[in-house]
Amino acid sequence: MPVQLLDGRVVLSHPKDASLEVLLFGATVTSWKAGSHRDPQPSERLFLSSKAVLDGSKPVRGGIPIVFPCFGPPVHPEHSRLPQHGFARSELWKFDSVVMDNDAGVSVRLTLEPTPEIAAKYNRPFHLAYVLTLAEHQLSAALHVTNTSTSADFPTDNLEFQALFHTYILAPADQVLISPLQNVRYYDKTAAAEEDRNLARVESRLGVDVLKLTDSVYEDAPQIYDVTWPGGGLEIKTNALKDVVIWNPQRDAGSRMADMEHAGWERFVCVEPGYVRGFAKAEPGKTWIGQQVLSVIQEERRIT
Repeated sequence: MPVQLLDGRVVLSHPKDASLEVLLFGATVTSWKAGSHRDPQPSERLFLSSKAVLDGSKPVRGGIPIVFPCFGPPVHPEHSRLPQHGFARSELWKFDSVVMDNDAGVSVRLTLEPTPEIAAKYNRPFHLAYVLTLAEHQLSAALHVTNTSTSADFPTDNLEFQALFHTYILAPADQVLISPLQNVRYYDKTAAAEEDRNLARVESRLGVDVLKLTDSVYEDAPQIYDVTWPGGGLEIKTNALKDVVIWNPQRDAGSRMADMEHAGWERFVCVEPGYVRGFAKAEPGKTWIGQQVLSVIQEERRIT
């Protein structure tokens, strides 16, 4: 069957054997398996910590968690009661529908709306729809944020938010390179002093590596990236996600994470497209859509 609902998760299967698994908790993708033209045998493309908690008690360490409506500690007044990275990744979403099922791909929609628990910490009307589409060599993830304000509540207010796909790519961290980010402005969140963390820098490297603790926010980035390593790679194309975060905790930070497997930081790089510098806006009755499309790179690309 192309779409199965199994014990709190949705499993998608493509006719060419690619597969996708997404939890209803957090709408977190936990597995994406796809082959390439060179090697059609599907293999796992995402990192999921073997210590990840999957019972709904905390956000999942790995896969593709959704960050909404704030990235990092909240700074918007309307987000003041929210935890870091917001609530979308730690709420139970609903399976809405099968959007597409044909030889080209299979697609499903999950939704999240305010509950009494959400309203207690975030008093804005909204509707989230998450559309995941699995093709033979590709995964598309699109977050639809609708401002459901009416004249009875927030007639003139835009819904202001941040959104990000916290994508854990399964890759050798000591060999991976991300490009093209040369000459893009970024902020180094690993800097010790707040003044240094807020200092705009300019990337000089042709290919960005994660050989040391890395937590960099690139602003107004190209919205198309190659994530490559010897023998493999992914291409990421995005829409309406002007920023990208590159993250790897390395040993010092990774070993302090209770849900990180031993040396797990050696097996992934997080390349996280988002809108996190400033706030995206949706007018009353309007919908904002942010999308990332992950594609298996068919032949190894070298940065020159």
